[in-house]
Amino acid sequence: MAEEAAVRAQAETVRKLKQDKADPDEIAKEVTKLLELKAQLGGDEGKQKFVLKTPKGTRDFGPKEMAIRERAFKAIISCFKRHGAEVIDTPVFELKETLTGKYGEDSKLIYDLKDQGGELLSLRYDLTVPFARYLAMNKITNIKRYHIAKVYRRDNPAMTRGRYREFYQCDFDIAGQFDPMIPDAECLKIVHEILSDLQLGDFVIKVNDRRILDGMFAVCGVPDSKFRTICSSVDKLDKMPWEEVRSEMVGEKGLSPEAADRIGEYVQLHGGLDLIERLLQDPKLSQNKLAKEGLGDMKLLFEYLTLFGITEKISFDLSLARGLDYYTGVIFEAVLLQQDNEHVEESVSVGSVAGGGRYDGLVGMFDPKGRKVPCVGVSIGIERIFSILEQRLEASEEKVRTTETQVLVASAQKKLLEERLKLISELWDAGIKAEMLYKKNPKLLNQLQYCEDTGIPLVAIVGEQELKDGVVKLRIVATREEVNVRRESLVEEIRIRTSQC
Repeated sequence: MAEEAAVRAQAETVRKLKQDKADPDEIAKEVTKLLELKAQLGGDEGKQKFVLKTPKGTRDFGPKEMAIRERAFKAIISCFKRHGAEVIDTPVFELKETLTGKYGEDSKLIYDLKDQGGELLSLRYDLTVPFARYLAMNKITNIKRYHIAKVYRRDNPAMTRGRYREFYQCDFDIAGQFDPMIPDAECLKIVHEILSDLQLGDFVIKVNDRRILDGMFAVCGVPDSKFRTICSSVDKLDKMPWEEVRSEMVGEKGLSPEAADRIGEYVQLHGGLDLIERLLQDPKLSQNKLAKEGLGDMKLLFEYLTLFGITEKISFDLSLARGLDYYTGVIFEAVLLQQDNEHVEESVSVGSVAGGGRYDGLVGMFDPKGRKVPCVGVSIGIERIFSILEQRLEASEEKVRTTETQVLVASAQKKLLEERLKLISELWDAGIKAEMLYKKNPKLLNQLQYCEDTGIPLVAIVGEQELKDGVVKLRIVATREEVNVRRESLVEEIRIRTSQC
């Protein structure tokens, strides 16, 4: 057939272009022609074969996973609202120039989009830089906000540990000129509340200050031009031993061995108020203006955290660096410790589950007049938290409800579809979460089994006798107890019984 010959000829053209490594646009054009010819042929020849997979570093979430997520989001949003935060949203992509130069060495992980309509765009890497842009653009100098949304990183995914290319961030930030360390202490209190509420096991919140780090680098002999790159190396101390980090500083980044050794004496220290007091007396650090400022604020922070009653979970840790370029003061990171769970044989290694800090200069980068808006914020690493919750649930074999249905409207005899529809409509109108089976005459046993399978706690049964008596038979699925309830009292009875579930 002529059509088949045309398809074969076009396929050969595409093959040759690929072999000759022709221009990708030209290959794409010829592939489109080939697909059109195949489609005209019809039958199996014209069917496009799809690779059924999600892109690397992404995943689908089924009803069970989403139920776990919603629980966690509910706890987090409830905490943010308890602390008086408003909610905002920003576009999923920004102008490329908005994001460029804000993330240090991590900038290479930004997803750039093709030029569409004359604008160079990139997918957002986090929610902090868009927030700073939003403040500058709207001339906002004072706000407490939270933002929960997806961000994108062209990273090497490690999905079993909750590391994705597309993932949610849950951010809480306080912007405005306030007395030192009060908002910073509240951010740490929020992390403590959320991690305690989610019952993820034991955790520690490490804190440090960029000014202490920069002062330390200065007194150790690190040239100003190498501060950020050495900071990035120090940030790897939670994943690599000191010897490897030292080797990277000296071998790859050209730092003198003497300076590296001096840094090593400091970055292996961690403690609380006692360590801060000791460093305030340190002959080198106490002479550095930046370090002295940072240590003074750190002391004040610990005093507030003591009043909040959370210092047992806080560790002043000089190895904490956080690689992002925009931090200017206090920085912190929450890390889960060994998982104490009888159902999990090995600990779930997920790394840090929250992080943040003070970034007083970021808004000024966007403001035309360079006006600064001091900011401090925290980001909850929700994907890593989900990894733990999912694995824990799998190990415990606990049944997860994927709906919130309070009652199933059922019938005891045939030809009662109209009565079921009338009753379920009344319940929906009253705000009751109700379902029914989509069959005209379902068997009562099948309806009751559906409740068992899905965890619906109540069944409202309509039967001929009940209709005559003006009642509905309400069955409690867990105990199999049945009570007759007046039709006009049914809504209230369902509310009372489901509030006890």
